[in-house]
Amino acid sequence: MKDCIFCKIVAGEIPSYTVYEDDVVKAFLDISQGTPGHTLVIPKKHVPNIFEYDPELAAEVFSRIPKIAKAVRDSNPEIKGMNIVNNNGQIAYQSVFHSHFHLVPRYTDHDDFAMTFKDNSNKYTSEQLEDIQNSIVKALGD
Repeated sequence: MKDCIFCKIVAGEIPSYTVYEDDVVKAFLDISQGTPGHTLVIPKKHVPNIFEYDPELAAEVFSRIPKIAKAVRDSNPEIKGMNIVNNNGQIAYQSVFHSHFHLVPRYTDHDDFAMTFKDNSNKYTSEQLEDIQNSIVKALGD
């Protein structure tokens, strides 16, 4: 995609702070550095979001994430954990529409990064949860 910033990074048209690259993925520092070491892992092939992956690309991309995540973690003894985040669609905070995974090192519980998961368990009956479950199972097919 000629207007995709990540495709331009893959093509070498825009510089990046690359930490890992092979024939399938490129991993580079996120320019925003949510926390020090914040790294993006992208497939070199333009794929807008997770919904467009085929099983082969998914296997190839996902299989590289642990190696890169461990390297980020091992690069600084102050890193205590890591959030691995993939946003899909504008509503889910995706801002670059070339699939990417954020590896966000965590240093403390006050390191200027937050994710919130609200507990809505009291809003659903067993029947409603079963309906959601069955809809997903049906959508999976075989």
